[in-house]
Amino acid sequence: MAKSASLLLLLLSILTIAAAARNSGASNFIKSKCSAATYPDLCVQSLSNFASTIQQNPRQLVQTALIVSLSRAQSARSFVWKLTKFSGLKPREHAALKDCMEEVGDTVDRLNKSVEELKRVSGSKKKDFLWHISNVETWVSAAMTDENTCSDGFAGTALNGRIKSSVRARIVDVTRVISNALSLINKYAENQS
Repeated sequence: MAKSASLLLLLLSILTIAAAARNSGASNFIKSKCSAATYPDLCVQSLSNFASTIQQNPRQLVQTALIVSLSRAQSARSFVWKLTKFSGLKPREHAALKDCMEEVGDTVDRLNKSVEELKRVSGSKKKDFLWHISNVETWVSAAMTDENTCSDGFAGTALNGRIKSSVRARIVDVTRVISNALSLINKYAENQS
């Protein structure tokens, strides 16, 4: 019995070391690819939790970056929607929030399309690859524009306050994550062409 327990512990140790080595390789891969992103530290931070999924697969890295962007955009949309329900909002704040919610909704739609379009890239011919990846790049770029438009709605001093700073903080985060995803997509497209 002691021998089988020792063997089991040895086997578990070997498996643990192998898993750690795989995750270390994936983490290094993520760090390497994120070095070309607009916000490298944020890129690494937002993708590191998915190292075991990403491994060292460039397409999976891009797919995960898009999914992370989509998740953050959905969270921002929910946050802005909740803010529209606050009582005591100034009319301009309410209008800016409604406009922002529409823009963030457009971002979510475009990122959803991008995630689906990227799935079509796998195994496609070069001509088809270029078509699909171009669509992804266009929609992700448009998603960034939507986020910037939301933020622009709070320009000027008339809307200064907690609502403005809360929304802007969320939107800046989403925009940066999308920007990183776009950088990774562009690099992926460049390497595949």
